[in-house]
Amino acid sequence: MVLAAMHLSDPKSTADRTLLLSDELLLRIFSKHPDSQRNANSLVCKRWLSLQGRLVPTLKVLDWNFILSARLTHRFPNLTHVNLVPAAFSSPKNSSIVLSHRLVSMHVDSASLFGHHNLLPPQAVDAGLKTLAAGCPNLRSLAVAGASEAGLFTVGAECATLQELELQRCDDAVLRGVAACRNLQIVRLVGCVKGFYESVVSDIGLTILAQGCRRLVKLELVGCEGSFDGVKAIGQCCVMLEELVVVEHRMDDGWLAGVSFCENLKTLRIQSCRVIDGNPGLEEHLGCCETLERLHLHKCQLRDRNSVAALFSVCRNAREIVLQDCWGLDDGTFSLAVICRRVKLFYVEGCSLLTTEGLESVIESWKELECLRVVSCKNIKDSDISPALATLFSTLKELKWRPDTKYLFPSDAGIIMGKKGGKFFKRI
Repeated sequence: MVLAAMHLSDPKSTADRTLLLSDELLLRIFSKHPDSQRNANSLVCKRWLSLQGRLVPTLKVLDWNFILSARLTHRFPNLTHVNLVPAAFSSPKNSSIVLSHRLVSMHVDSASLFGHHNLLPPQAVDAGLKTLAAGCPNLRSLAVAGASEAGLFTVGAECATLQELELQRCDDAVLRGVAACRNLQIVRLVGCVKGFYESVVSDIGLTILAQGCRRLVKLELVGCEGSFDGVKAIGQCCVMLEELVVVEHRMDDGWLAGVSFCENLKTLRIQSCRVIDGNPGLEEHLGCCETLERLHLHKCQLRDRNSVAALFSVCRNAREIVLQDCWGLDDGTFSLAVICRRVKLFYVEGCSLLTTEGLESVIESWKELECLRVVSCKNIKDSDISPALATLFSTLKELKWRPDTKYLFPSDAGIIMGKKGGKFFKRI
C-alpha cells in the first residue's frame, strides 16, 4: 500500500509524512480501499486506527464491557447498525461448547443449564443502551436482548433516526418503551426461544406497539402470543404496514381474521408454525386482505384443512404463492388454493405428498399463471404429465421443473458427501 510505504519506508526518519494530509483527505483515501485492507490500515498508528474506526457503520458486539466502558462509541463514533444480542448473554470464557439457534448463539460449559440466568440483568443492558445512545445519535438499526422499558426510552429520546429495531426476550412491559421510537419502520419482536428464554408478547403489547409506532412498514413476530384483537390493532393503527412475518407463533385461535384489517399489507410470511390457526371461525367473518400480493409459507404444518382454507380465503387476492418444506400438503389440502384466482407465480419445494394430478387440478384454474417452479416434490413425476398440463407449460413465461433433484446430476457421476484430511465418502 502506498500510504503505508510512505509512512514506514525510512525507519531512521522520525517524521510522519502522513501528518501533511488532513483527516478528511485520509478518510476519503481509506474509503476507497477494499474491506480486506482496512484491518491492516488500522495497525499502522493510533491516528489511522481512529480514522479507520470512523468508516465502520455496522458492528456485532460480543463483549458488554466494551459498551459500558464507552470504548465502543469512542472507537466507532459513526455506527448506524449495531447488533448487541451476542453480548447480552453472559457466557463462560474459554468454553469450546457453543449452543446455537437460528436467533441466538452462545458459549456454555458442560455443567450449566442455559436459560434466563445466561442473560445480563436489565439494569446492565439499560446502562449499555444509555452509553450507546449518547455516543451514536445517528443510529438507524439496533438489535438487543433483555432491555427494559427505561433503556428503550433512552434510545428513543437520543436516536431520532432509529428506523429498525429487533428486541429479543421481549414482553408487554418492554414495548411501552418502544413507543418512544417514533420513526421506527421495521420491528422484530422475539418473545420466546425454547431453551434460551421465555417471555410473553400478548395483545396488550401488540396494542401498545400499534399505538406508538404508526409508521411501521414491516413487523416480524417470533414466538409471540396474541389473538384477533392484537392483530386487528396493528392493522388499524399501522396503516403503512406492508409486510407481516409470523414465526413459531403462539397465537390464540381466531387471530387470522385480524389480518384483513391490514389494509395496505402486501406480503404475509408464516414460518415454522405447527398450526396456522386452530379455530379460524366462519368464512364470512374472516374477511379478505384486498391488497395482499405475496403469501409465503416455510416449514409449516398444513394438516389442518380448516386453518389452511381460512388462510387461502384471507389471501385470495395473492399473485405470488410460495410453499417450501411444508408438511401435510397433500392433494386435498392444496385443492383449497383454487380460491386464489389471481396467482401469477407459484413456487413449491419439498412438499412430498403433493402429486402431479393434485398440482394440475389447481393450477389449471389459475388463468393468470405466468411462472411455475416445482422443486424436490418426489410424488410429482414426469410420467404423470397429462397433455393438458404440457399445453399449460408451453404458455408460461417461466418454468422451473425439477420435482426430483436426482436429475440435477449425471447418472454416472459420483456425489461427494464430505471430505476431510484426504479421506472422503462418495455415493455412486
